[in-house]
Amino acid sequence: MKRICVFCGSSPGTKSEYVKMAKALGQEFVKRHIGLVYGGGRLGMMGALSKTIYQQGGEVIGIIPEELAKKNVAFTDLSDLRVVGSMHERKALMAELSDGFIALPGGLGTIEEIFEVITWAQLSIHQKPCGFLNAAHYYDKLIDFLDYAVEQQFIEIAYRKMIVIEDHPDALLEQFETYQPPQLDKAEWALGLLES
Repeated sequence: MKRICVFCGSSPGTKSEYVKMAKALGQEFVKRHIGLVYGGGRLGMMGALSKTIYQQGGEVIGIIPEELAKKNVAFTDLSDLRVVGSMHERKALMAELSDGFIALPGGLGTIEEIFEVITWAQLSIHQKPCGFLNAAHYYDKLIDFLDYAVEQQFIEIAYRKMIVIEDHPDALLEQFETYQPPQLDKAEWALGLLES
């Protein structure tokens, strides 16, 4: 994998383990020569991740909407900081530049971004791996919800299984390296439920 997009919070959260995990993921990127594509911020989880890679000479591409850049939250030291016109442009460019997608702990924006690319994978818009780095069990309740949605037949089990979930960066990236997209058509699955 050449580059991976990471979605994460502009806050550090309440537990020191969150920032530690962001730094550990950054170190694993450098070790594996994987470039980072991310939201371009200098604060919180974003800052911990991007600065770890930047300070060790790794590739970091930050993509930030103009309105956010005006608020002095951008990591302006980056040689490749791209200022775009909107959140839609930001997400489209992130997807274009990346070979996979990871969510570290974050808030509404992080959750929206990772689920959008998971939905695109489900619809075969892309064949790239998507996963959660479950730092300090942050995503446990969300994972429980996904399993419940499978039970209630709103998510097909193959699509649930395509979401890679690991507690450690090396394990997550190993799964990304061997990822195989599901061979399932979303429309056929939904029609099959209606006919059964």
